[in-house]
Amino acid sequence: MAASAPMPHGTGFPAEGRCGYYVEKKKRFCRMVVAAGKRFCGEHAGAAEEENARKRILCPLDPKHTVYEDQLAKHLKKCNSREKPKPDFFIQDINAGLKDETEIPEKLVPISFLSEEQMENLIKKLRKASEGLNSTLKDQIMSHPALHDALNDPKNGDSATKHLKQQVDGKHRKKNSVFERLQIDIQHLCLNKIPLLSKEKLPVVGIGKHLCGVATDLALRCLVETYAASCEERNEEPLAKRVKNDKTEKEINTLAKEGNEKNIPEKWTPVAGIVIALCCHHRCDWRHYVGKEYFRALGLGAVEFHYFQRMSSWATCGMQKTSLEASNISTKRKDKQNDGSEEHDDGGYRITDDSTQSLPGFLNVEEKKKIGHLCKLLIDQGRINYLQQKGFNPALQYYTDPLVSLENVLLTALPNHSSSPETTA
Repeated sequence: MAASAPMPHGTGFPAEGRCGYYVEKKKRFCRMVVAAGKRFCGEHAGAAEEENARKRILCPLDPKHTVYEDQLAKHLKKCNSREKPKPDFFIQDINAGLKDETEIPEKLVPISFLSEEQMENLIKKLRKASEGLNSTLKDQIMSHPALHDALNDPKNGDSATKHLKQQVDGKHRKKNSVFERLQIDIQHLCLNKIPLLSKEKLPVVGIGKHLCGVATDLALRCLVETYAASCEERNEEPLAKRVKNDKTEKEINTLAKEGNEKNIPEKWTPVAGIVIALCCHHRCDWRHYVGKEYFRALGLGAVEFHYFQRMSSWATCGMQKTSLEASNISTKRKDKQNDGSEEHDDGGYRITDDSTQSLPGFLNVEEKKKIGHLCKLLIDQGRINYLQQKGFNPALQYYTDPLVSLENVLLTALPNHSSSPETTA
């Protein structure tokens, strides 16, 4: 590292207690805190005259930071980028679905580079593939009683109320409840290797709040193929599911006699149910997508999928807003900075996708939105088809108002022998 970076005329001096190294690229002094009696921070210590005898080198584990060459061996043992021991439930790419990786085309050009004729052909394929699909989903907007008082608090403004509606009650206070957080990418998670599930043979309910794009496909494969299939291969029967609503055995028998046997499943599978709030279809990936067979049956492949998932952002890019939405944007952004709430590409009205930067001129705004929604529907229909093939009864429905979230579609699935929701085929 150079002994010191030149300091241009008129830049002044570093802040008190801060590093004296001038970062030429950023046109300012380094802002790292220095040790008592030192002029430079650890990263730029090589710039100090008294440190010239010691050489700093790039860390071989992460070139974003440097270390003293004579302390490399010690650093490698504690570097945050070192490889850590993998837990038993980590199996590389177990949920990735990479069998057809050779089918992935080379890098495709952005939508803005496509000709009008190419765009028209893509849209024709989309509309043909979507024929017969039910684009009118059922409203299933509910509210948990725990939030009623807060939602009706007159002190809350529109943004605060909206934020509350997006929340999920994570404070489970029931006795004997066991919670375990697994810090692992869903792509590598093997549920049947988790000690609690393996030992107790418990049925699993998969719940996902806005699993962005590809994460939804990874989660579905984790539940349906990794956990459910492995349990069936070992002929394991999960423990009987606890009956909700605290009904006694006598009450259950009474319901059965009254002809409500449908409320009492005859058999339980390893996966008792799936509930996933869908979002960010433009972040999907053909390599991991669970609906490949559905697309192929329609004469579509990786190329069409690539452009459909990019075009899906037209549905939520905020190109046209109602007057109410527009009036709340500034307030929403202020609240976002204060409440630390989770935001996706829909809620903030941010255009982050190249497909929305240069939209084809032969379509008006409403047509583009409809095409975006159609892309989302087709991608989700592939997931519906996948779950049906795996023995589930899936459905799509709206779970909240679009003014609360533009990404307001919920995917649910129950085993075929359970009481069934209405499917959207």
